[in-house]
Amino acid sequence: MAYTITDPQLGFLPISGTDAGFTTSGGTSGGTLIPTPPLQLGQIVKAVDPTFGTGEFILLPGVASCVVGSVVTYNTTTFTTTLSAVGGNVPQPIAIAMAANTSTSVWSWFQISGVAVVKKQCTVSLAAGAAVGVLSTGLIAGTASGKEIEGAMVAAVASATAGRTSVRVLLNRPNKQGRIT
Repeated sequence: MAYTITDPQLGFLPISGTDAGFTTSGGTSGGTLIPTPPLQLGQIVKAVDPTFGTGEFILLPGVASCVVGSVVTYNTTTFTTTLSAVGGNVPQPIAIAMAANTSTSVWSWFQISGVAVVKKQCTVSLAAGAAVGVLSTGLIAGTASGKEIEGAMVAAVASATAGRTSVRVLLNRPNKQGRIT
């Protein structure tokens, strides 16, 4: 994936890059670690890839055990991230990691729309157009009641062949399914 931000601004981080930020001056009380300007926590940019087309990306901090393609949930107020846990009826927004960012004090882009390459369970086959869910922490799989990801579906067939650990998923600001009755 070679995404390029469509309205670049001087100092923007490449989509697959990470940013260690900097500490603001805080006088005698120290400072606060923030993303390097012009980056802002929770900022959303559009980017284009010659193969996958246009996508949207949000700037978030990393999370332990994160690899490129990991499924994360994030808090829309604090913008903290966690690998998306197995569990039903928890309506949280999700995003897909574009960098192997394992530090909560380092920022990187996470995809929220467009065609994303997402980590999946190796033993799972997925048909194009199928709904997806999180049945293993941080990984895409088939759906289960209350665990479906709304705003996400398989974009291209993914086989259970050994070594096939990712699937193309079409995202549209996805979130985990809330309570159903």
